[in-house]
Amino acid sequence: MTFEIRERDMLARIGRLKTKSGEIETPLLFPVVNPNVQPISPKRMREVFGCNALITNAYILKKRFGDKPIEKGVHNFLDFNGVVMTDSGAYQILVYGDIEATPKEIVEYQERIDADIATILDLPTGWKVSKKYAENTVRETLKRAKELFQTKTREDILWVGPIQGGKYLDLVAESAVKVGELPFQIHALGSPTEVMEHYRFDVLVDMIMTAKMNMPMERPLHLFGAGHPFMFTLAVALGCDLFDSAAYAIYARENRYMTEQGTSRLNELEYFPCACPKCSKTTPKDVLETPQNERQTFLAEHNLYTCLTELRRIKNAIKEGRLWEHLKIRANGHPALLQALKKLKKYEDFIERHSPTTKKAGIFFFDSLDLARPEVVRHRKRMSERYTPPKKAELLILMPQIQMKPFHKSKMFKETMKLLKNKFKSQLDNIHVCFYAAPFGVIPIELDEIYPLSQHETMMPPDMETREYVANQTANYISSTSYKAVLMLHNPENWNKSVLNACKKACSKKNIRFKYLKVERARSKTMLKEIEKLFNRNGRKSLD
Repeated sequence: MTFEIRERDMLARIGRLKTKSGEIETPLLFPVVNPNVQPISPKRMREVFGCNALITNAYILKKRFGDKPIEKGVHNFLDFNGVVMTDSGAYQILVYGDIEATPKEIVEYQERIDADIATILDLPTGWKVSKKYAENTVRETLKRAKELFQTKTREDILWVGPIQGGKYLDLVAESAVKVGELPFQIHALGSPTEVMEHYRFDVLVDMIMTAKMNMPMERPLHLFGAGHPFMFTLAVALGCDLFDSAAYAIYARENRYMTEQGTSRLNELEYFPCACPKCSKTTPKDVLETPQNERQTFLAEHNLYTCLTELRRIKNAIKEGRLWEHLKIRANGHPALLQALKKLKKYEDFIERHSPTTKKAGIFFFDSLDLARPEVVRHRKRMSERYTPPKKAELLILMPQIQMKPFHKSKMFKETMKLLKNKFKSQLDNIHVCFYAAPFGVIPIELDEIYPLSQHETMMPPDMETREYVANQTANYISSTSYKAVLMLHNPENWNKSVLNACKKACSKKNIRFKYLKVERARSKTMLKEIEKLFNRNGRKSLD
């Protein structure tokens, strides 16, 4: 195996990819290097920025430098002793319509310059194209992918199999399946650049997820032209392991200053909102007064620092099990990203299935968007598919969530159980206590220590959508079980009447007895009397 996964969160992986020039750790950004206009030398990228991998364009090298990269080897030619990935010229096809090289020539050239990771010359789909044209790009890319294995002569180069189809998701799925059947070590999602340039991150979610759901999961996925660090978290969370970007240099030529939330014009800044080695020593005004080439280098280096720093934050979030929280922070930085985050609900089952079941830390729940996070989806599915109440349980007591966790250690629960034991000792097996809680819905007391039912913090009171979700989950639970009566302790401060009305309706449909009390009347004689009435209504003799 060339790819070893070390840590996971959502679909994100911290992994190690083995190449002939050494191992690289994912998620990883390959800075794009263009030898003609390069504000930061590859050697400086390695020694100062710690970049141990970069990407350059094999077609541009072939066209402009001919045999020189072959004679020296691409590593010596670029003066870079790390991992070198090469793109094939497909982007130039997308921009100009064609290039002066054949797929076979590009494969042979990448082998001869000694690339570590190489890409076939696929036919990119693009954005504003007809479905017929898109179908042709998928067929042609598959044809070229198959031809690689008759053309290539070396076994020490990792080859990238691009997935095409663009916005036509059925074609993306077809491409991912068929290219995935070939022995590529890496796959790449083709044609995302124009989607990202138009800030259609919701479309990008569909494209990435369709590719991930149909390609071999054990292979890393490369996202071409990922661009700006403010969307790195989204891409990583969806399972993109590798990306390349020339934005750090392109933005620098346009006097644009990157932050993890967005981009600013240099002349609009009063202060640098960054403490990287470049920004901590000067001011925007001073940088504006420097010669253009110096200013461009300054901005390129700052932009690269910003990209690499954001990737480190993402890795830490993966290690800590807090990638969702980091994704929420970044998504709230731009409406287009927030719209994309909402799209994740469409794929919540797949994301849950491939997410870790436990983590090193608890989770935070803020609002209804968090209902799509894997932990919430998993609880809902397992309650529906795997959970059965105790066999003798006839009376369900529903208690509202409280600040103390686990719930069975709370004062309210202990005092309630003490009263029940004193009054209904012989019928305790017939009484089942569950809590209704955001964001999970129903939490049976015997499960309340299972991760993350006690390992989370929730904003209270919940927003309207979350209250409705908990109400629906609680009502569904009542409808799917065989209790003969339900007593609900109602907390109007946090829950208004949403859960109350849903439970009342569910009990009415099943023709079972329902009663509710305000939560402050728990552990009181009134509650005991109501329980006794419920037992009597169900044909049980009074314990008095």
